[in-house]
Amino acid sequence: MYRIRRFARACAGLTLIALLAAPAAFAAHGYALWGELKYPPGFAHFDYVNADAPKGGELRLVSSFRVSTFDKYNPFTLKGTAPAYLDDLLFDTLLIGSLDEAGSAYGLLAEDVEVAPDRLSATFRLRPQARFHNGDPVLAADVKHSFDTLTGPHARPAYATLMADVAGADALDERTVRFRFKKPSRELPLTVGALPVFSRQWGQGKPFNEVVMEPPIGSGPYRIGPVRFGKDITYVRDPAYWGRDLNVRRGTGHFDRILVKIYRDNTARLEAFKAGEFDLMRVFSAGDWARRMSGKRFATGELVKGSFRHRLPTGFQSYVLNSRRPALQDARVRQALGLALDYEWMNRRFFYGSYNRVKGLFGNTECAAEGLPDAAQLALMEPLRAQIPAAAFGAAFEPPRTDRPEDGPHGLRHNLRRAQALLAEAGWRPDASGWLRNAQGQPLALEYLDSSEAGARVVGAWQRNLEKIGVRLSLRAVDFALYQQRLDRFDFDITSLAYAGAALPGQEMAELFGSAAARAEGSGNYPGAASAAIDELIARMVGARGHADYLAACRALERVITHSHYLLPQWYSPVHNMAYNAWRLHPPAVTPAYFQAETWAIWTWWARSAEAAASPRGAP
Repeated sequence: MYRIRRFARACAGLTLIALLAAPAAFAAHGYALWGELKYPPGFAHFDYVNADAPKGGELRLVSSFRVSTFDKYNPFTLKGTAPAYLDDLLFDTLLIGSLDEAGSAYGLLAEDVEVAPDRLSATFRLRPQARFHNGDPVLAADVKHSFDTLTGPHARPAYATLMADVAGADALDERTVRFRFKKPSRELPLTVGALPVFSRQWGQGKPFNEVVMEPPIGSGPYRIGPVRFGKDITYVRDPAYWGRDLNVRRGTGHFDRILVKIYRDNTARLEAFKAGEFDLMRVFSAGDWARRMSGKRFATGELVKGSFRHRLPTGFQSYVLNSRRPALQDARVRQALGLALDYEWMNRRFFYGSYNRVKGLFGNTECAAEGLPDAAQLALMEPLRAQIPAAAFGAAFEPPRTDRPEDGPHGLRHNLRRAQALLAEAGWRPDASGWLRNAQGQPLALEYLDSSEAGARVVGAWQRNLEKIGVRLSLRAVDFALYQQRLDRFDFDITSLAYAGAALPGQEMAELFGSAAARAEGSGNYPGAASAAIDELIARMVGARGHADYLAACRALERVITHSHYLLPQWYSPVHNMAYNAWRLHPPAVTPAYFQAETWAIWTWWARSAEAAASPRGAP
């Protein structure tokens, strides 16, 4: 699922700009939805890279996305688990975004892109030097094959959802491919530009979902190297990589080898890092960061902690409530569960005050809803009033607070009393022992599903508050592979997911909250949102003709989803906390604004010399 989230995030990131500008009527080296690209034709390299950094050495890391082993090399199919980072390292795309612009894309496989004046197509001309790992040229037929395969019946359904408004792809000649759109779109040229491209020879003759352990035939800078199943996988840099001298690749991909280790739980990862078994670790636990990132190697300066500030949208990390479950179909029940969540206490007790509260889907962007809906938002919402929660027509959603625990207007006791009233309205009454039951005598008993036991302590505080109002919440930690299977089948009551944000969201919202995705196994619509009003607002957002229309639609969409209580907002950090071996790794001097932690290190950091790595004098 990480592959889909990354692809959706890439599409969203590439659509951050310009709903007002006229599309390009000529072939250009890149594409922006409004304004001008930061980098002109023929630019040397992105500003945030060090083009003179040495090549060589090894990056040893552990994936923050995988806590289990892998059982396939195909990251695009539904069943099984692919190795971390494989999709990013092995597959090039037509366009690639920069990390210091809020939404732009430059030619990678494609040397230029032309968007039709009517916005009904985008044409890409492939670079003649582009090659797959087997030496074959990357041709228009391969791009069409990749599109047809990923939107077909054997790939994850998220791709079909993201490409729902793409009518098809045509190979106009050997190196020219045109994507046709069902309706005028400012977003789709960048959505198709982020499509991973692979060779027609990969798994030839097999249905795509049966292509499992065949090494991918991509065109990216790395290939699969040594593998020890259950322990680690190594990616090796291709010294003959076709794009190594391109400006969009210059100053990236410095490591000869990238070793990704596998650990079964967070404690094992943390202790292995402190013992020097790998070089870089992103830290999500505030307790680990504040108290447990210490020891001999930290004292000598070999290991250091770095907090790297970013300007990414907040995202909407949340407890996800699966509204497909009978007990969670009523929005009043979902709202009541949120009222029992005491974030302020958690932040003080567990997080050392280091996090900020998530408030909506689009925090830290101009899509965030504020105050009362304006006339433009109401114009979109009024025709849908019967399908929209009444609260969405009032003030923008604010998560419950417990700033004053002494039973004040925002205290926990006050919130729990509100929760009890909502549950009573929804037909849940306490039995003789105090547990809530419905008219059929069924208890309000829910299960929290996780892939590790690390979150049990935090969820335990919420669990105790729910017990006070008669709700039973049990905790279930399972292996990651089983966890992913259950998510794909929507076989859970409650789980926790970190949704990446987008400054100006687009079609990926249909994958996360659209009715069609709610019915498609393996989609990203985990809460099971199936609302004609949400579908309409997503369509209005994607099809907006102007910036003002777009903002009205995305702000109205945020109001409807947040007031539907499918998600219980958690927390976010404005920094990426990463601990790393300063004797072995060198980060670049410039930190870009819009970066994801580990992938930034993978692509732009480099290895220190052997002499520096062998001596403390080599440390900064």
